[in-house]
Amino acid sequence: MKKWLLAASLCSGMAFADVAVIVNPSNGDALDKDTISRLFLNKAKAFSNGTKVAPFALAEGNATTDEFNGKVLNKTASQLTAFWSKLVFTGKGQPPKALSSDAEVISAVAGNPGGIGYVDAGSVNDSVRVVATF
Repeated sequence: MKKWLLAASLCSGMAFADVAVIVNPSNGDALDKDTISRLFLNKAKAFSNGTKVAPFALAEGNATTDEFNGKVLNKTASQLTAFWSKLVFTGKGQPPKALSSDAEVISAVAGNPGGIGYVDAGSVNDSVRVVATF
């Protein structure tokens, strides 16, 4: 019984942090959820200012990735795997570059004028601009 109570109290205390969608600070575009989804699903290849998009993601299995996939892309990990497998097989697209940490995503986005990525909102620094939080 004690183990069950401990597990229940640990699980009830877990809350997902907000996911921040970030872009390079030189990018002045305002982005809504639909636009962000289109950019990450290879349905739009450039920002409205004409800059070619360079999406960066966190590695699969990361809690922030799961939150982003569900809240923004409205897809599960297995749905995304099937989606990208089809695009890669047909030569119509490549998935966003997967990086292993928030710091790597922030660095990649900060260093690329077309960069867009998502991280835990608590990890954001002033080297990038937050365009949305989910």
